[in-house]
Amino acid sequence: MPKNKGKGGKNRKRGKNEADDEKRELIFKEDGQEYAQVTRMLGNGRCEAMCIDGTKRLCHIRGKMHKKVWIAAGDIILVGLRDYQDDKADVILKYMPDEARLLKAYGELPENTRLNEGIAGGIDEEDDGAGDDYIEFEDEDIDKI
Repeated sequence: MPKNKGKGGKNRKRGKNEADDEKRELIFKEDGQEYAQVTRMLGNGRCEAMCIDGTKRLCHIRGKMHKKVWIAAGDIILVGLRDYQDDKADVILKYMPDEARLLKAYGELPENTRLNEGIAGGIDEEDDGAGDDYIEFEDEDIDKI
């Protein structure tokens, strides 16, 4: 049988969760950066995000974050804008839910941004609240079924 020459298997690659739970300093956007909300994940380290300036951009997840920081639809991220491609951007940072709430409280994010939604449809959509997604049944309706 051949000798194993590697340094370990899948669990070593996974590594330890190096203090992701502890509080980190809130990072605000700088020049050439923008806040965005992920609308959908595309695979291959890419996602589609709606930036706060109203532009929908194709975002590339940088290698430092790839397979270490999990990004899902609805997450608030910080993207670095490209000088040569306006419709593409690079994901620099994913904000934790409490950090996103702080950004909204500081006025960095607009008021109509939905933070705790699993699916981000709502940066520029107004929800009337008219159509509820649940149906109430009476007792006699249940007996008929």
